[in-house]
Amino acid sequence: MSISRQPGQVNIAGTVHDGGMEATRVDRWLWAVRLTKTRPDAAAACRGGHVRVNDRPAKPATTVSPGDHVRARVGETTRVVEVVRVIQKRVGAADAVTCYLDRTPPPPPAAVPVATRDRGAGRPTKRDRRVLDKWRAAQR
Repeated sequence: MSISRQPGQVNIAGTVHDGGMEATRVDRWLWAVRLTKTRPDAAAACRGGHVRVNDRPAKPATTVSPGDHVRARVGETTRVVEVVRVIQKRVGAADAVTCYLDRTPPPPPAAVPVATRDRGAGRPTKRDRRVLDKWRAAQR
């Protein structure tokens, strides 16, 4: 069996060759650049609707190429990355970060601290209530 390397044709590894532009499956790329721990995790995220490529829902076999924007919910965070380089095999963490530009927005600011009372302290006194009301007004 011969492997064709003509532009626009797919080879055995699933890579499309279009004059130097390479593409690969999104589940394989997510695993290779270490955004997910395992390839089955990446495929499950795609099937679950947690991965979007260029603002479109992505199946595991959706191809990504340089310039594509990938949004993947990994754990509790949503990572937004731009594909810079397509790789097929999993590489070290130092090499993996060179394959994408992280466009993830910064996390929201920490929640406002909540006033607490010692357990069993009973109801707040009139003085405690005034201090608490003053503190709440300053938080707004």
